[in-house]
Amino acid sequence: QVQLVESGGGLVQAGGSLRLSCAASGTIYRFNVMAWYRQAPGKQRELVAGVTRGGRTNYADSTKGRFTISRDSGKNTVYLQMNSLKPEDTAVYYCAADPRESVVTGTSLPNYWGQGTQVTVSS
Repeated sequence: QVQLVESGGGLVQAGGSLRLSCAASGTIYRFNVMAWYRQAPGKQRELVAGVTRGGRTNYADSTKGRFTISRDSGKNTVYLQMNSLKPEDTAVYYCAADPRESVVTGTSLPNYWGQGTQVTVSS
């Protein structure tokens, strides 16, 4: 059993910052890759950023230079620091986990998902 619990979403003005957290519990090997996805109304869910247990990261082009993903493997927690937020970053953000490294690049979809947390950026 895997449980992913997100926190840290909310309402912020454009140009502001938010930090999302995701605490994972369950079978540890399934957390080799942890990632953040987002889904805006009327759009498909998309990869925001991913990180492997070894520290390899990958970012969507739209978030490079603004977002930073990090993880504390000892606590099975992953973070997403979001700076210089834009209205187009408004979405539900989902934490995800999977043992396969192909997930970090978005080649494969994760098997485990959190419930999501809303991020709203006002203009």
